[in-house]
Amino acid sequence: MTVFAIAQISVHDRPRYERYVARFMPVLKQYGGRLLAADERATVVEGAWPHDKLILMAFEDRAAFERWAGSPEYQEISKDRVAATEGVVLLVDGVPGA
Repeated sequence: MTVFAIAQISVHDRPRYERYVARFMPVLKQYGGRLLAADERATVVEGAWPHDKLILMAFEDRAAFERWAGSPEYQEISKDRVAATEGVVLLVDGVPGA
């Protein structure tokens, strides 16, 4: 079943975050992930949202997400993301048959 990773982040070190972004897509594609959205201009329709950016990714299943997230390649580049941002990452199951 498809799973979606949703990251909601605030960036406090833009140069370091941009270094992460520059290396992100090849690693994501290498592990079969798909970037569906990455928006620093998300419109808050209801409630309050304390972050700067929302990222939405899709993976074939949880095992695929875990292979990507735990891979040596992603672990290396994620050091910059961790140092440059604060936020939350959610992993949610897709709707069967959708």
